[in-house]
Amino acid sequence: MNGEIFNPNPTVFALSKRSGRKSKFETGRSLWIDNEGPLEQTDDSEVESIDQDEIFDLIRSIADPEHPNSLEELRVVSAEQIDVGQNHVTIEFTPTVPHCGMSTLIGLSIRVRLLRSLPQRFKVDIKVKPGSHQSELAVNKQLNDKERVAAALENPALVETLEKCLETAGMQSELYD
Repeated sequence: MNGEIFNPNPTVFALSKRSGRKSKFETGRSLWIDNEGPLEQTDDSEVESIDQDEIFDLIRSIADPEHPNSLEELRVVSAEQIDVGQNHVTIEFTPTVPHCGMSTLIGLSIRVRLLRSLPQRFKVDIKVKPGSHQSELAVNKQLNDKERVAAALENPALVETLEKCLETAGMQSELYD
């Protein structure tokens, strides 16, 4: 991006302990999206539900755009900040500093990871934790406007940075072995 580091010395936290269950996402592939072809669903009553831990597993290892740490290590995201309804996911994230210029990129990384992994039936809202960013309303508006997100994803430099953040997504299982 512009080379300015907004938080040159972030606090890095230990990774949370995993629950005893195996995540559906540890293979790096979505259970809902078949990379080989279209998903066939024959019976609407067989819709599989997901919970906040599964969503957290999808986003916890996304790399921070400024540091060699995951969003979980910087406490930008946590399972407690995720709300899952029947077909609706709301994620609240906490920037490391109130003036973080990377907040929109972090939120966009979370949105793209979920768009690539969840079934299309899910509506996803991404929000900055209230009171944690000086431009909270502007960031929230940017992250939840389809046209603004689409325009951002047409910027090759931004997409390249975004892909670097997402390279580590889904790799958290190696950290617990």
